[in-house]
Amino acid sequence: MNKAELRKVLIQTRRSLPQIEWQQRSQKICDQLVRSQLFQDSNTILSYCSFRQEPNLESLLTLPAKTWGLPRCIDQTLVWHQWTSEGLPLQIGAFGIREPHPDSPAIAPEQVDLILVPCVACDLQGYRLGYGGGFYDRLFSSSIWKNKPAIGIVFEFALLKQLEIDHWDQPLSAVCTEEKIIYL
Repeated sequence: MNKAELRKVLIQTRRSLPQIEWQQRSQKICDQLVRSQLFQDSNTILSYCSFRQEPNLESLLTLPAKTWGLPRCIDQTLVWHQWTSEGLPLQIGAFGIREPHPDSPAIAPEQVDLILVPCVACDLQGYRLGYGGGFYDRLFSSSIWKNKPAIGIVFEFALLKQLEIDHWDQPLSAVCTEEKIIYL
């Protein structure tokens, strides 16, 4: 199965989860992350807003003693802004994804300790299947972001033995499902 077919099947599987099961699986992923040493040792964490029934990490965004960043898509680039529940409200961006208001404070790469990466699928080598736009591959190919710890977030059914990879694909540091975290 090629990437486009696999993407379609996995997104459909994810979207077919009953709402309560989606919420329960998402919370288990959050619980896995909170227990991880990498998460505990991180102060500034970049995350995402769930789209197309991706694992929902919003319960993490209220944890004290963490600075949270969410992405805005500008042209072909992800720009990171600080987000707090007391700050400016999220708005709908170019791809229909909720994102921070443009006036929210920016987060510089040197501030970031950890990146939580949305994925359609991940494999046991740390490669991810995204939506095909290349936003995260471009981010991680940049020297300033290349060595930042990044955890791919997927449901267990989307953790695959091996994905087809292209020369531009960038591996992640770890993969987190509702069952486990695999450090690579």
